[in-house]
Amino acid sequence: MSKLDGRVAELAEKYHPLAIEILKEAIRIPADYVDRPVEQGGDPRCGTSNHEFPRLDFLRRKIIEIGAVRDAKDVDFDAFGNLVWVVSDPSDGIPAGSKKVIYLDGHTDTVKPLRDVWLAKTNGGVDVYDGLLDRSKITKAMLEKELGWVPPETEWDHLLFGRGSADQLGGVISQIVASKILLELAPEGALKGVIVRSYATVCEEDNDGAGPMYVMRNVLPGAAPELVPDVVILTDSTGDANKGALGIYRGQRGRMQIEVTVTGRSSHGSMPWMGLNPLEYGAAILKEAAEKYEKREGFLDNAFLGHGTRTASWATLDTPSDCAVPARFTFRFDRRLTIGETPEQSVKDVEALSSVAAARAAGLEVSVGIPVYPDASWKGYVLNNDQIYLGWVTPEDHPAITAAVTAYKGVVSPHVNGVSGTGGFIPKEPRVDRWIFSTDGVGYPVPKDDTSIPVGEAKKWVVSGAYKHPAMFGFAPGIEQNTHKIAECVDIREVRHCIAFLARFPSVFAGNA
Repeated sequence: MSKLDGRVAELAEKYHPLAIEILKEAIRIPADYVDRPVEQGGDPRCGTSNHEFPRLDFLRRKIIEIGAVRDAKDVDFDAFGNLVWVVSDPSDGIPAGSKKVIYLDGHTDTVKPLRDVWLAKTNGGVDVYDGLLDRSKITKAMLEKELGWVPPETEWDHLLFGRGSADQLGGVISQIVASKILLELAPEGALKGVIVRSYATVCEEDNDGAGPMYVMRNVLPGAAPELVPDVVILTDSTGDANKGALGIYRGQRGRMQIEVTVTGRSSHGSMPWMGLNPLEYGAAILKEAAEKYEKREGFLDNAFLGHGTRTASWATLDTPSDCAVPARFTFRFDRRLTIGETPEQSVKDVEALSSVAAARAAGLEVSVGIPVYPDASWKGYVLNNDQIYLGWVTPEDHPAITAAVTAYKGVVSPHVNGVSGTGGFIPKEPRVDRWIFSTDGVGYPVPKDDTSIPVGEAKKWVVSGAYKHPAMFGFAPGIEQNTHKIAECVDIREVRHCIAFLARFPSVFAGNA
């Protein structure tokens, strides 16, 4: 362990209570708005996608207050609504254009809180915003039923409950406190030769990668080298219920939405022969699609990322009443794309279903396509992107991954004793793996032949098929199987070690001792 390893680990432990204090408040903040009348500044959707501002405003003020930037002007919102802050060492004697640029990226929105469901299922023991209310009311059986990983009861004092605790506010707060440590240790080389740009992004749960999509489309074309990333660290949860916490995740499958609209002819329910029922014909399409997935017909597999998937995920019905043949049935498939699968072929696969042909032959209209995300961010910016979110893989021998392994061994391994494969404990040896779910990483790939972003060879971007992207990997607190769940929680010990990792990686990546 080097001297800088020791100093980083020391400060990560020192500022761990500060990080947990900020994390608790970031989780709690929507409680001030969800029940307040709109005319009094309330927002029933506060904290979810496109409704992040109160949380972001708190984080912006906290970043300044705790010294996570040199100057208040170094943190601000971009036009999309992402919170952006930058740290570097202007006295290191290295020109800005020659420095390694590291992005830290974590989203600040959460899925729907379901507050009443939380209180009901935990017997009033856990609140979605206020966390643990009464430990005596929660049981191991209840937690194990709801979550993918629950540590032994003797370690429950380390759990922090609340919506967003695992997905992924713990990662965002780790970015903030790591920035503070980087500045504090700048005289010791923590920031030599690097620029660390942190993003607390918005709208990820609703529109994966929307924050970085905005950056790639509107900030980086024609940008100076000091803005273009050499590596992106995604602080979405990288723990696994069986393999261990705090993995180094170097890839994920892509995903897309496929929307099917079946339009029939409405009639009175007592005379169904007068109509063409889109619900019944649509149900046949859903059934056939599910059967083909179960047989893996039309799906590829990949040894690292896993196989492609397709599941029905959303539906709406246009009908004059519940005693009528409906007029229109619209539903969507969530399609996860592994290596070699394409959005175009995935749409063709649905088009080719025999049940689609049968519906059309019977006189119904069936449209199959990719929906556009139409909603505005909290700042009013509309991306209007097709709901296609590209997968990616960073090679294991890329300098970013080898640096991540080195940083882990320097500031995490000496302080933990877990063994990978024995549950959600933090393993002593770094675990390089991949996500099951999707992250902001899907917003970074651009067409391989795109020359609008000036990417020099020194940036070592990854080319994969028809696309290219900066080297990316994930590292963050939270167990993947505990996200989006009732009684979502994070082991706060993971936050401490994530802070240390994020504060040490830049200097390792830059080749500093």
